[in-house]
Amino acid sequence: MATASHDPSEPFRARREWPARVLVDEMWAALAIASMWIAVLFTAVFGPDMVFTSGSGASTTTIPSAVVVAFFAWLGTRALARPAFGRRERED
Repeated sequence: MATASHDPSEPFRARREWPARVLVDEMWAALAIASMWIAVLFTAVFGPDMVFTSGSGASTTTIPSAVVVAFFAWLGTRALARPAFGRRERED
């Protein structure tokens, strides 16, 4: 006598897929990258400027602080995006 195995019921399958979607690496990497660049945006709008004065005080150079924050956000984006979004073999 042969028995046929049935697929799991639909509600059980839906419950298992939701945590798998929340733990996707790409989603968390995208959220981290977006928050880095939102920090750059708020620094550009509300942040102070860096003012450099020469030794005699004759000339000053003003650089927005968002330039420095954007540089580090760029470094963080590159460091995070390469392993998160790079091509790799899935274990699924």
